[in-house]
Amino acid sequence: MTTASASPIPVAALVSGGGTNLQSLLDALRESPLARIVRVVSSQAGAGALERARRADVPTTVLRNPADPDELMAALDDARLAVLAGYLKRVPASVVARFRWRLINIHPALLPGFGGRGMYGRRVHEAVLASGARVSGATVHYVDEEFDRGPIIAQWPVPVLAHDTPDSLAARVLEVEHQLLPMVVLELARRGVPPEPVKLSVKEPDFDETTTRRKGDA
Repeated sequence: MTTASASPIPVAALVSGGGTNLQSLLDALRESPLARIVRVVSSQAGAGALERARRADVPTTVLRNPADPDELMAALDDARLAVLAGYLKRVPASVVARFRWRLINIHPALLPGFGGRGMYGRRVHEAVLASGARVSGATVHYVDEEFDRGPIIAQWPVPVLAHDTPDSLAARVLEVEHQLLPMVVLELARRGVPPEPVKLSVKEPDFDETTTRRKGDA
């Protein structure tokens, strides 16, 4: 099994909004010997995530044109792993190709359901509730050329309660996102960011490759 190098893996985070998932990464990786956030790249100048990055003394870049692959590649610089942490723009296909198996995203539902173009934020939770699903959750997956269709890395289920609203379900899923995303990033870094897809289970404190459910989940 590949192990991490002596120095932390450089990680770039792509953001568009307030940045709570970015904050979870900044907190988890601050003292980690495995991985470190080295740059935050935003599609919007007013994104609250930029202030979180500045408070953590992490360099930031605001894209003039998120659809420009050359600009995005330059912003990612020498990152070994790129993480979409609330990034709402399509990543150009040439960037996906350059970062194959090194570009990941977190989605607030259990893919492959409730994903695709326009499915982000409150819309996802409204769709889950409208469907009558009894379980939702968070998914970390590889980014490919289609929205939310890349291979799944790990999922963490969250029950849908009878009294749930989109806001209450969103809040519980977000708590899980804040745990799942750093765990996946650290495990990929520990493995040296493998050049092929990895499937992980959420099984604290370690990952295995046998199931996509957390230990103790039915």
